Amino acid sequence: MTKYLMLKHYRGGPEQRPNAVQPMDRWTPQEVSDHIAFMDHVIDVLTERGEFVDAQALSPEGTFVRFDGEGRPPVTDGPFAETKDVIAGWMIIDVDSTERAHEAAAFLSSAPGPGGLPLEEWIEVRPLLQDAPAGAE
Repeated sequence: MTKYLMLKHYRGGPEQRPNAVQPMDRWTPQEVSDHIAFMDHVIDVLTERGEFVDAQALSPEGTFVRFDGEGRPPVTDGPFAETKDVIAGWMIIDVDSTERAHEAAAFLSSAPGPGGLPLEEWIEVRPLLQDAPAGAE
């Protein structure tokens, strides 16, 4: 089994689907409830299969910070201030293959949005490093 991180991009990816463009704060309360209920359903299905590890939703607000000398951390608004890409949340799964990780990501991407239509948002799938790199012991 390999663990994968699935990043739920609010905006981003090779192309945009019309239903994924409207920010969630413009959805009706029922559309938000339906979306959250679907996310819970995805977690339930993955848990039943023994594949769910963890998940968290993220706030759209954030900052970038980096080391710039002692006592001088530069802070910028963000996240993703230049690309306008926002990570809405993440999920970690533990599955048998990359193909299965892609299937789970496609299922996650089918979450309903405005009008109950699937968002078809891009889900970034990345394997977690399982072993420490050579020499990092």
